[in-house]
Amino acid sequence: MALPRLRIAGEWFVDDSGCRHLLRGVNLGGDCKFPYPDGGTHLPSDFADHRSVSFIGRPFPLDEAAEHFGRLRGWGFNCLRLLTTWEAVEHAGPGLYDEAYLDYFAELCRLAGTYGFYVFVDFHQDVWSRMTGGDGAPAWLFEAVGLDFTKFHAADAAHIMQHKYDFARGGRQEDAYPTMSWSQNYKYPANGIMWTLFFAGAAYCPDFRIEGQNVQDYLQGHYLGAMAAVAGRLKDMPHVIGFDSLNEPGSGYVGKRLSYRHVEASEAEPAQARPGLAWSPLDGLAVARGLSREVPFLAIDYNQMKVVPVRTERLNPNGVSIWLDGRPCPFEAAGAYRLTADGIEALDEDFFAGRTGHRLDIAEDFMVGFFTRVAERIRAINPDWLLFAELDPGAGFSQHFPADTPSGSVNASHWYDIVTLVTKLFLYPNSYNPFTGKMLEGPAAIEGAYAHQLGRIKASAATLNGGSGAPTVIGEFGIPFDLADGAAYKAWAEGDHGEAPWERHVIALDLMYNALDSLLIGSTQWNYTASNRNDQAIGDGWNQEDLSIFSRDQQAGGNAPNDGGRALAGFVRPYARRIAGMPRTMRFDRAKGEFRFAYQAEAGGETEIFVPALQFPNGYSLDIEGAEATLDEANQSLLLRAPAAGTVSLLLRRS
Repeated sequence: MALPRLRIAGEWFVDDSGCRHLLRGVNLGGDCKFPYPDGGTHLPSDFADHRSVSFIGRPFPLDEAAEHFGRLRGWGFNCLRLLTTWEAVEHAGPGLYDEAYLDYFAELCRLAGTYGFYVFVDFHQDVWSRMTGGDGAPAWLFEAVGLDFTKFHAADAAHIMQHKYDFARGGRQEDAYPTMSWSQNYKYPANGIMWTLFFAGAAYCPDFRIEGQNVQDYLQGHYLGAMAAVAGRLKDMPHVIGFDSLNEPGSGYVGKRLSYRHVEASEAEPAQARPGLAWSPLDGLAVARGLSREVPFLAIDYNQMKVVPVRTERLNPNGVSIWLDGRPCPFEAAGAYRLTADGIEALDEDFFAGRTGHRLDIAEDFMVGFFTRVAERIRAINPDWLLFAELDPGAGFSQHFPADTPSGSVNASHWYDIVTLVTKLFLYPNSYNPFTGKMLEGPAAIEGAYAHQLGRIKASAATLNGGSGAPTVIGEFGIPFDLADGAAYKAWAEGDHGEAPWERHVIALDLMYNALDSLLIGSTQWNYTASNRNDQAIGDGWNQEDLSIFSRDQQAGGNAPNDGGRALAGFVRPYARRIAGMPRTMRFDRAKGEFRFAYQAEAGGETEIFVPALQFPNGYSLDIEGAEATLDEANQSLLLRAPAAGTVSLLLRRS
């Protein structure tokens, strides 16, 4: 089916007929982070094969596309945040693009359009690369800047499942590799160094050059080159609407005082302290140079209900340097610190924090230039493409996009219920957040907190596009499906294939989508992983995350449209896909089976409401004012036409 091109008008996506579009989609997929077929973190690896890996088959082989795209379309999604990685494109070496993978990815994008999906491409990363505990960048970049990734584990410079996990023992291992601990890598030395060089190498290390270029220009140039290689294959696909700037970018050491360790919130440093090691930049640089350091470790104290220091850990006790022989630390060369007979000495506490009285800010001083370069590169290939912009999510809800962000930008920020994500527990009906100290009593309070947080994210887009605002598409949100130590999977294994094991999952997702509906903002849920397994050592195949809405292990047989789905009632729900007018309110009451929608209609256009049979299995009654309705049963849709401009109100009731 041919999809109309979308452009931006204020907070909305608009097609050439003037209809507004609400994008509700999914991330495809969680296993695109690692090579096919055996690259998951649940399998041992020393990454020695990093130049010869292949990502063809991620998110699934092309001969499975009809199954997966058909399922997702049947669940009502109209948009895909389609993952690739820098490594998938340029793993073989500088400028050596995997042409076979590019062919595969282009065909995948083309097929997505035939199923009615808008696509925006996400160059994904988490904590820089697979070699630093995540995914994203190719390994040869470490050698380019002078680092030896084979020493990262021995030096405590990165927290990597393949080195920490006891594969013979299997299962969850809180002692060796705690749940959701991968994200702490943003604070470890390997990440601190690479992110700082990537975004701010020219400012901090102006004399550090690789092949005649400043290190920042070298790193970003190769990143943008890989993006352009993908973009060139997709330029004539009208359903491809743009590119994500870079998934969840890290800030490195930008803006931080050299010796500062963040162990508690203060007036000067108001961010809440988080569990894990409280690295200072100097700690990280010392460990990278082969020095041992004592660093505070923070954890949640459930008596105080706050994050507090609980112990000190000695890091890099064996004195392993991660710098290649003969390759100096560029920050030492630039005057940040020096080594002494007693260890390390800070020479400039404000080296990363500021210049000439100005405190450096990752968004204002560095991200805006990066956004500009991404936009220029993709629009040289297709001038209509939108920039789906992301800031460092670790900076919290208070940040706004820089006013100089390029026009044609979308707010693609992420949001999670962080307590549910990290603990794999959904506290209901009462919830408590130890990071903020707030008690939430009852579902209305939880939903209200979600709406408040999402509302702040929506407001962060007010500065975009010359101050006219931008559409918000929450690029990631979701829940772990292995809640409560995988209770639903255990029930499934015991033969309970009904709805009861997924009750808490459904409630959590329902509250999240209710909050999105109240704000009339788009979203792409994290995630759909075709290779997902119920095994708690595997999940989505990456660092024991398990947020996939689908699993082969939930397929009861027969491959029916909903077969393999998890907690479907939480996310397969009615919403207004296309609106011939201005939306006003939208609300779905799952328990009552009622959907309400109101909009200010423009005469003549057609509004489309997705009405899933899953929520209305026996049909529904329809009360409508201001428009006429036609059922499109094949697409589970209701089509509305207003004969004249004015208010249209709709109420659907489950029969």
